[in-house]
Amino acid sequence: MTKLIEIQNLGIAYAGQNGWTDVVEGVCFDIARGETFGLVGESGCGKSTVAYRLLGYGAANSRVQAGQVLFEGTDLLQLDARALARLRGNRIALVPQNPTTALSPGMRVGQQIREMIVTHCALPAGISMETRITELFALVGLPDVGRRYPHELSGGQQQRVTIAMAVACNPDLLVLDEPTTGLDVTTQRQIIQLLSDLRSRIGMAMLYVTHDLALLAQIADRIGVMYAGKLVEVASCEQLLTHPAHPYSRGLIASIPTVQHGHGGARGLRGMLRRDQMTAGCKFEPRCDFATAACRLTPQNLIPVTDAQSVACMRWSEVADSQPPAPSPVIALGTKRDTETLMSVDDLSLTYAQSGWFTELLGKKSIPVARDIDLELRCGEIVALVGESGSGKSTIARAISGRLAPVSGTIKVDGEVLAPTLASRSVQQLRQIQYIFQNPDASLNPRRTIRAILERPLHHFGIELQPDTLETALESVGLHAGYLNRYPEQLSGGERQRIAIARALLVNPKLLICDEILSALDVSVQTRIVELLLALKQQHAVAMLFISHDLAVVRQLADKVAVLYRGELMQLVDTDQLFGSPLHPYTEMLLRAAPGLCKDDYVAPPPAMPGSQSTAGTGCPLAGRCPRQVGELCAHSRPPSQKIQNGFIRCHIPIADLTHHTEDSAVARQTHVSGSASASLSFQLRG
Repeated sequence: MTKLIEIQNLGIAYAGQNGWTDVVEGVCFDIARGETFGLVGESGCGKSTVAYRLLGYGAANSRVQAGQVLFEGTDLLQLDARALARLRGNRIALVPQNPTTALSPGMRVGQQIREMIVTHCALPAGISMETRITELFALVGLPDVGRRYPHELSGGQQQRVTIAMAVACNPDLLVLDEPTTGLDVTTQRQIIQLLSDLRSRIGMAMLYVTHDLALLAQIADRIGVMYAGKLVEVASCEQLLTHPAHPYSRGLIASIPTVQHGHGGARGLRGMLRRDQMTAGCKFEPRCDFATAACRLTPQNLIPVTDAQSVACMRWSEVADSQPPAPSPVIALGTKRDTETLMSVDDLSLTYAQSGWFTELLGKKSIPVARDIDLELRCGEIVALVGESGSGKSTIARAISGRLAPVSGTIKVDGEVLAPTLASRSVQQLRQIQYIFQNPDASLNPRRTIRAILERPLHHFGIELQPDTLETALESVGLHAGYLNRYPEQLSGGERQRIAIARALLVNPKLLICDEILSALDVSVQTRIVELLLALKQQHAVAMLFISHDLAVVRQLADKVAVLYRGELMQLVDTDQLFGSPLHPYTEMLLRAAPGLCKDDYVAPPPAMPGSQSTAGTGCPLAGRCPRQVGELCAHSRPPSQKIQNGFIRCHIPIADLTHHTEDSAVARQTHVSGSASASLSFQLRG
């Protein structure tokens, strides 16, 4: 295949207090036309730094020390700003990690796509601008939202807008920097299918930067594994996931939780990436279970071990034939759950379109985004709130935290009714409920050091600062004291999220609201954070409302799962029961969409049937999309709430029929998930 882009011996350094520090060293790989190359590794390993250089971007305090980035033979590092501008958007496009900062808050999203097309390419013959914009929205699974501003869209919807912008000019190379971290599993599948279709239709190549190996398994042809600025393994997707040769690759795969069992039980990576502890030899040596004295002294470079695999490890053959490491101790779920109710939500309804003269002037009605929500959390209990982007998960969390006043309903903590807004709540109530936001870029003050950011809640709530308080908080989330004097812009996305988590934990809350807090973290750090959350639950009976689209993490962490669709709770049940017997058609759709560590066939949910959709909230919100819809009944009659063991389900189909259907499809579902797991386990069974 013809090479579209080739990275040769790339070295990049950042300026610091002690001079220039190498953050990327000797990186070499190429991408052929129509090929998808995945780049994985822990936060801070240099993935995004390499990716942005493919578009000629670099931080103000960075410089290229060595190497070339050849695009069709032209070195992008030698081009001036005007020449790069001609390539960006048209030939090489970017889907950034954070859509909140990528989209202009003062422009409607349709206008932003229009600007992209006008600036970088011409419209296809015979197609108007409005038609093209509508086509792009449909391409990424959105209705025509061109008149909306970014803040009127959910995080997942914002990310789909940035993808629509990136593919507007049908680029030759698409650079994707963690593009699906904020998306639910069904939308992830839609995006992966979209990208695969674009690749086959226009021959578009992709560099896909992510920490999600399960997602890469669905789309990548080859994968490069980075650690501390160096490539430690490059292999075909199948070869890497079934027979990883580098100890670091093995640890990454062992850290991945699975939908059917949560965490697989094998020990993943120990320690954390510490550049200040690295030796002159192998950079992974301080964390490697196979390291010897020679590893500490001898630098490791990529060497071919098969036709489709290269590895930077002198002991790769011994590693490949070894037994997997002993399992880490797993904290038992539910051992500290109390029968006492900590928080209850009763008959909660929410909307963003409030009544008043401005609403009447625009002719808008107050349309609920969530209605009749009933939730209960006991001390030490973790309830996961799952559902697709835009279903109302974060809206409910905002209401519980006091950031959005409900239209109706009550919220109680320790039996006391909470005031609807933050301003009306007491200091003690504010301390009891801590919110960890999905987007750390918007929740961390860019002008404050990490030390000041962490000290602020302690001062606000009058908590005495002990000498080792901040250091201990950082260590608990996989960081160290060296971060205290840095600013948020000097940290990777995953590192910023860990700071946000540490800040929330400092005040010892009773209830943590975790809004997609793991979506920006690599799998090894996810494991550390999950262990931390389980320890808080075990030792201090901290309750958590855990919002997530990662069903594997939910299986690992939650006691109960609440399934939300278009603002209505469709099912609430114990975690093991939900994953073992999903019952509700929508829950089953979510489980089938969850990616695994092998390529599989995904059957998209059926399109909405004309005239069968629920209107004005009179019927089931899933009507028109449900594969088991009961004629017009679902479209015009709201489904009843049926009690099941330890929960309820909202559906017209009787429980007995739902149970019978679930049993019939259990074998097919088990084949789907066990096939996903087999790839990750096969390497452990060798030798």
